[in-house]
Amino acid sequence: MPGFFFSHSNMTELNGKEDCKLAEGKIHKKKQKAFGADLKNYLKCMVPHIEPGIKTSSSRNVTLSAEEVIQWSQSLEKLLASQSGQRVFREFLKSEFSEENIEFWLACEDYKKTKSDHLHGKAERIYEEFVQSDAIKQINIDYQMREATAKRAQEPTHTSFDEAQKTVYILMERDSYPRFLKSKAYLNLLNQLQTNTSK
Repeated sequence: MPGFFFSHSNMTELNGKEDCKLAEGKIHKKKQKAFGADLKNYLKCMVPHIEPGIKTSSSRNVTLSAEEVIQWSQSLEKLLASQSGQRVFREFLKSEFSEENIEFWLACEDYKKTKSDHLHGKAERIYEEFVQSDAIKQINIDYQMREATAKRAQEPTHTSFDEAQKTVYILMERDSYPRFLKSKAYLNLLNQLQTNTSK
């Protein structure tokens, strides 16, 4: 499963840069109305390969299908197995001011694939960014887990963040994921793809 961070630089490949900026600005300004306003532009930004001919990072032409988007509703695991799903879910979490959860989860996935001689540096960065008590993107774990994770990060192994990652996954699964499936972002995307399929 791909484990890397998605940055807004990916969006620069799109033709509608201005539309993306407009949609992003509205997302940040209006939490409640974020997904209702300029939905078409929002979807173009978040799921660029709905439109034919736009290449993904793997240099393949991939069309997002209604079937794939329906699969996202089967489990959080299936949602996170999809690069498009990760992007759309991350934007939803951003609207709820909790994108640190998916960012931490993705960082842990990337960390597990790291060569042993690079573990220390990555463990330190993940700890400072997400785990320590004054972290910029502090994840929601209890004191005991924070302390245990800090100890494991000092002598890092490939499993140093497994417990914290599992806790954050369960938090997303029980809390954010059900809301995502009921959100306008998800339902409108699904509706748009089903409409395109039936044409």
